[in-house]
Amino acid sequence: MPSDTGERPSVRRVTGNKEPEILAAAEREFMSKGFDGARTTSIAEAAGVTHAMLHYYFRTKEQLFYRIIDRKLRLMGESFLMAVEGNPQQPFLHRIETGIGRHFDFMAENPDLPRFVINEILSHPERYTVMQESVRRIVSALTQTLQRELDAAAERGETERMDIRMLMLDIISLNAFTFISYPIIEPIFGDLTGERERFLKMKRAENIETIMRRLRRAQTT
Repeated sequence: MPSDTGERPSVRRVTGNKEPEILAAAEREFMSKGFDGARTTSIAEAAGVTHAMLHYYFRTKEQLFYRIIDRKLRLMGESFLMAVEGNPQQPFLHRIETGIGRHFDFMAENPDLPRFVINEILSHPERYTVMQESVRRIVSALTQTLQRELDAAAERGETERMDIRMLMLDIISLNAFTFISYPIIEPIFGDLTGERERFLKMKRAENIETIMRRLRRAQTT
């Protein structure tokens, strides 16, 4: 468990070709059952390793959990950051639009992640102390450069002046809520949501348009 100071538990990093299988099996187990319901014996069986070998790679269930959360949060941030910063020659608004789509695609590939993180924070608030380190790294990487670019775009009249953190909240809120709410709205709006891939394609485009319209508001007022 995390310490009172919020320090991350150390993870025993052992090289070997079974670590990817363990992480993949653990991710499925945690996402489907939550931390409390997940069993290391089930993870070991799914990964094709002994229980002793699993503990050789990751000494505790908590360390395995934090390793997966770290990786998922990092990949989520990179899905946006790489699109926005990967090709600075492209127009700023085009890169933002691409980043929103990439973030949505990451959510589509990990549809259980938003509900999982929220449930874990609500049921075990102390775990968020450890997650905060990953979240802060992501936010710091995203905001340092992008705020300057957004300010410059506002000076040129291309966008409305805004705090980049509010933009990030808009993106996360719209994209993540699509997958948090889907199990609830699917039975109600079956004609709209029944064909999942079609619905997600429509919602992706709608989310991008909503956020980009918010950014471009200065051009239309």
